[in-house]
Amino acid sequence: MIVEVKLEKLSGHNKSGVIGSIHKKSGDIVKVGEEIFDIEAKKGNITITSDVEGEIVEIKVKEGDPVSIGDVLLMVEGEKADSKGEANKKQGFNYMANFLKPQKESMDSDIVIIGGGPGGYVAAIEGAKQGAKVILIEKEELGGTCLNRGCIPTKALVRSSEVYELVKNSAEYGVFNSSSSYDFSKIIARKNDIVNELVGGIDYLLSKNNVTVLKGSGEILDKNTVFVKEKNKEITINTNNIIIATGSKAFVPPIKGAASKNIVTSKEMLNLSELPQKIIIVGGGVIGMEFAFICNALDTDVSVVEFAEDILVALDEDVRTEIREIAIEKGIKIYTSSKVEEIIDTEEGQSIVVFDKNGTKGYITGDKVLMSVGRVPFYGDIDLEKLGIDLNEKGRGIKVNSKMQTTVDNIYAIGDVTNIIQLAHVASHQGIIAIENILGKDVEANYEVVPSAIFTSPEIASVGIHEKAAMEQGISVKTGKFPFGANGKALTQGERRGFVKIITEEATGVILGGSIIGPHATDLIHEVAVAIQNKLTAEQLINTIHAHPTTAEAVHEALLATTPKGAIHFAE
Repeated sequence: MIVEVKLEKLSGHNKSGVIGSIHKKSGDIVKVGEEIFDIEAKKGNITITSDVEGEIVEIKVKEGDPVSIGDVLLMVEGEKADSKGEANKKQGFNYMANFLKPQKESMDSDIVIIGGGPGGYVAAIEGAKQGAKVILIEKEELGGTCLNRGCIPTKALVRSSEVYELVKNSAEYGVFNSSSSYDFSKIIARKNDIVNELVGGIDYLLSKNNVTVLKGSGEILDKNTVFVKEKNKEITINTNNIIIATGSKAFVPPIKGAASKNIVTSKEMLNLSELPQKIIIVGGGVIGMEFAFICNALDTDVSVVEFAEDILVALDEDVRTEIREIAIEKGIKIYTSSKVEEIIDTEEGQSIVVFDKNGTKGYITGDKVLMSVGRVPFYGDIDLEKLGIDLNEKGRGIKVNSKMQTTVDNIYAIGDVTNIIQLAHVASHQGIIAIENILGKDVEANYEVVPSAIFTSPEIASVGIHEKAAMEQGISVKTGKFPFGANGKALTQGERRGFVKIITEEATGVILGGSIIGPHATDLIHEVAVAIQNKLTAEQLINTIHAHPTTAEAVHEALLATTPKGAIHFAE
């Protein structure tokens, strides 16, 4: 029989809340007492456990949805628990015994891919397009961390924060607004709608290309056999090749007090019902600084504590200086060369982050603490040692060659699980490389030209060699810079900060690298990437007409600045 599971209570006197994490999905078997939802309310969070035993027929809500007491959360085909918390049995008959008995099935494939993120699903589509019989295994939602808990949802929040900031400052554009406010639950709902649309698109593409998708956790029994549980099925897959694309997970360092209820990772940040008044971000890397600018724009008091001597240490010094100055001007507090030693919860429900900066103790109090100190490979249910799959020299990530092969010749690994470069577009590239080699081509992955994008405000992007690295390698270079403050399109948009920086080989003029901080930086960088990939010179790009008025003219001017003539629209 179909049983409705309703929201019957919340913490304190709350009558409503917002759906946080959802621990089950349609088709799952749920037992009495198992956790199914986390619900966030103003006066505390609560985990909803099941009082029903059976198969989930339909989940009525999604992450970020507002709910009230009495709302139906999900539908289950099964039995409701009695007063003792046990599922009802009729006339001594165990209703669930036959229902829960798994059905065994066997399948054959050319390629099995474990993990449906930007590496796995791209590899699956590419393999199918080339005629291979492909099975893709994903235990959660298609799109992986990038689409569901990373790249896309954070960019949705970035956009909402940009719009709110624009509205607050609309008078600068001659547009007057009587009140500036936002509803964070609607921001989250918009984010969820975008994610769901894209997940649905991936599902459609996989189906259109005849990729078999199994919902479950894949276990590799041997080099030619994969086992997966899907709903009430146990499926054994015989395959010629396997691709491991299980991704990564957020790393929470073993700091004293790191089990605090106020600790969140990027995953939880994307499902909060409301932003905290004060947030402390541990880690000034890409994820940390993106959230710092998002929260700051949405009126949250932000502090960033970074162990290294500067934020975003992978960037050139002049780029770091620019974004740090902009952050500080916006009110973001930055503590560098600071090691977090302890997190202490207060009686008022806040947390104190204790850190050491050059021998001096520092103390910051906040409502939430975002742990943003990097990600580590996730291996799922795969026993690497049993299979003979080696890790890399540092022991963090599966060891692969340039063809993406592991130490077992027909098992490949791609994406974050290799820990080579943890970027979604690198995972997709590696997925295609793996497929090409599986299908008989001799192709190698090349990481010399990998653009990176950071969605702070303003954006930052870079590709190729940095100026400091060129100097360390003894490469004689010429740099050219052009500020967006001298670009007409940027000024019309109210974007005065930032610059384009181009690095060329001094002797030949060949473009070696570039960094952009400013409006549309993450889009503009690809002109530089294409130039580096094809070993073009500055003169070749200079002789290409750039449209006016566009921010791309700043790239053109920076290229001119690498030549003896110099930029036309700017003088030092």
